[in-house]
Amino acid sequence: MSADTGRGHRVIAGRYALTDVLGRGGMGTVWLATDQVLERNVALKEITFSVDVSAEEREVLRERTMREARAAARLDHPHVARVYDVVEEDGKPWLVMEHVSARSLQEIVEERGPLDPQAVAKIGLDVLDALDAAHEAGIVHRDVKPANVLVDRTGHACLTDFGIATTTGDSSLTTHGALIGSPSYMAPERANGEEPRPPVDLWSLGATLYAGVEGRPPFDKGEAMATLMSVVSEHPAPMLRAGPLESVLRGLLTKDPARRATASQARRDLQAVLAGPPPGSPPPQWTAPPPPQAPGPVAGDKVERIDSEDLRALASASKALLGSVARDIAGRRRERKAEERDGGRRNAQQRVAEKRGAPPRRPEPPVAEPRRKRRFKRRWVVVPVLTTVIVVALLLVGAAVGLALLFGLL
Repeated sequence: MSADTGRGHRVIAGRYALTDVLGRGGMGTVWLATDQVLERNVALKEITFSVDVSAEEREVLRERTMREARAAARLDHPHVARVYDVVEEDGKPWLVMEHVSARSLQEIVEERGPLDPQAVAKIGLDVLDALDAAHEAGIVHRDVKPANVLVDRTGHACLTDFGIATTTGDSSLTTHGALIGSPSYMAPERANGEEPRPPVDLWSLGATLYAGVEGRPPFDKGEAMATLMSVVSEHPAPMLRAGPLESVLRGLLTKDPARRATASQARRDLQAVLAGPPPGSPPPQWTAPPPPQAPGPVAGDKVERIDSEDLRALASASKALLGSVARDIAGRRRERKAEERDGGRRNAQQRVAEKRGAPPRRPEPPVAEPRRKRRFKRRWVVVPVLTTVIVVALLLVGAAVGLALLFGLL
């Protein structure tokens, strides 16, 4: 039961006194609270499911939150905001988490603008370590995004908010097939309704680091289904500021999870970006970034509920798009094979003819157009010559007749 301390502070589970609101999101409100037993500050997340979910889905999410929060409480890692406890108050789950003195990457980018690639690489390495710890414990975060990455004054990061996390093997869908998450940072396989595996967190990490260095998410169309369609079928928006991070981000944002960069590959590449070029090596030829971007809101953070009907329509549209591309590729392959087959058949016929002693096949005569051009040119040579011969002959005949008349022979 909740109570009042007499100083205007609500107390949850008879222990945690709420003080200030730290933040609000689609899944609830995060409070700064005091643990009155251990006398320490904690972060209390009130799970309210403010996204539009049915009563049945709300119950499923409540049960799942309780179960997975207890699983996340097993994590003990310096780059994971620990979950101390999960309690239930007024029919709602409350997550009791470590209070980290830091600000979210979302807030930092909105206030300062995009960060430089080395700073983002440092953040990425810390979040990657946190994800490794979660995945080893069989936990998939499913909601890695700038708002859930806390960055302290030294530039180190901490991953928080396992509110919609799931253990490996669990389904990412509610009882009616609705999908809960932030579309701009959601992996394509989640949009296709596949079971969430660790690669979905690597995709979300790539999208998060992209937003940190570019100041915007790689996929955002302003509307949930349009954004998901972009995630499934389009390339990320062009990178203008990523520089040495670009290849790392492209590896993490590979749509096929089987070809996506692994955690070890991403770590190696992020370490290379953070270290910079080796001493004495020529600096890489990166395109100069545009002028500094003015601080402002970073889109795509909102948690959305995607209905099963919309997911089926998305899957159908993406399959149609992929089918069209596949048909084009298959058509080109058939044309190439037909050309190769015809060429091989002609070569085989030529080889058989040579074995039988037949004379080699003569090449096809040239087309008529060049011959017409040659006749045209010869005509301009032959006609003047014939004309000259005729004129000379006439002159000779005339001279002979004149001589005969002169000597009285005619």
